[in-house]
Amino acid sequence: MLIDRPDGTYCFRFHRERVYYVSELIMKRAANISRENLISFGSCFGKFTKTMKFRLHVTALDFLAPYAKFKVWVKPGSEQSFLYGNHVLKSGLGRITENTAKYQGVIVYSMSDIPLGFGVASKSTQECRHTDPISIVVFHQADIGEYLRNEETLT
Repeated sequence: MLIDRPDGTYCFRFHRERVYYVSELIMKRAANISRENLISFGSCFGKFTKTMKFRLHVTALDFLAPYAKFKVWVKPGSEQSFLYGNHVLKSGLGRITENTAKYQGVIVYSMSDIPLGFGVASKSTQECRHTDPISIVVFHQADIGEYLRNEETLT
C-alpha cells in the first residue's frame, strides 16, 4: 500500500511479525540487507501475536492521533498515573468525545491536547456521566511512558 506525502511516498511493510511504516527510499535501501541481518526499518506500527492478533505499538500514536474519531482527555493529576500504565478513572476524566460507545478504541490526550496513548472505553459517554468517581472509564493499552519502560523491545 503506497501513501503519497509531501516528503515522499510511504508504505507499510511486514517484517518479523511486525508492521512498519517506511518511506519508499528507505525500503529500497533496506532491500540491500539480508532479511536475517535486518532488525527493523521505518516506524513500527505494531506486531502480530502468536495467535495472529494485531497489537498497536505506542510508536504509531503520532501517526494515528490526528485522525482519531474518539478521544478522551485526562486531567493533569491523572496524566502521570496513566503514563505509569494505570487505567483512567472517572475522577481523572477531563472530557470524552460525544457518542463514544462502550469498548470503543480511543486516543488518550492530556488537557493541553498532547496525545498520551491508546485505550478502550469501558463505559459509553452516557454511562460516564452517571458513574461513581472510582470506576474505570478507560482501560489502558499503551502510553508514551513505554518508550522508557520497554526501550529494548520497541524496535
